[in-house]
Amino acid sequence: MRKIIILFVSLFSLLTGIEAQEKLTINTENSTIRWIGEYTFHFGGHDGYIQFKEGFFIKKGNKITGGEFVIDMNSMTNNDIKEQEGKDSLINHLKDPDFFDVPKYPIAKLEILTIEYFKNNKGKIHANMTIKEITKPITFNAEFNYDKKEMFARFKIDRRDWNVSYKSKFKNGAISDAIGFEVTINL
Repeated sequence: MRKIIILFVSLFSLLTGIEAQEKLTINTENSTIRWIGEYTFHFGGHDGYIQFKEGFFIKKGNKITGGEFVIDMNSMTNNDIKEQEGKDSLINHLKDPDFFDVPKYPIAKLEILTIEYFKNNKGKIHANMTIKEITKPITFNAEFNYDKKEMFARFKIDRRDWNVSYKSKFKNGAISDAIGFEVTINL
């Protein structure tokens, strides 16, 4: 009888201590990832967009606590080059093995591990980013707009951490090791 009571109390404590969580699927058509690659020694560079393949947030209570997002590396576009031939040339080069090797690694992932909230629905996100099947931790700030069901973040990564190893042959054309991202996620 004593074992049954202990088991019942333990089970009740466990069940009442578990906070309900909700999986919120993102709207991939209304969510955006803008990438920015800059030159090292002068102003300028390239930018474009890449699309989410799928993704979700985990919500506990009234706060986002986690999530996972899959990025379609084949969806890369360019904004700054005017002629289509130049756009195609740049995007094909970015898909080569010395950049993202997209034929071999067609997806990238971001997994939110934890969020430290500040005031006004801002927080520091601790996540794992996977590019070319290499997973590294990253940290960045984000802003959550619960009325619009939206999250916005800006951050940079060091591409060398994911074996994105292209080196320009021209000093004045050298690209930065940092890749910038502006991300807006809508539900």
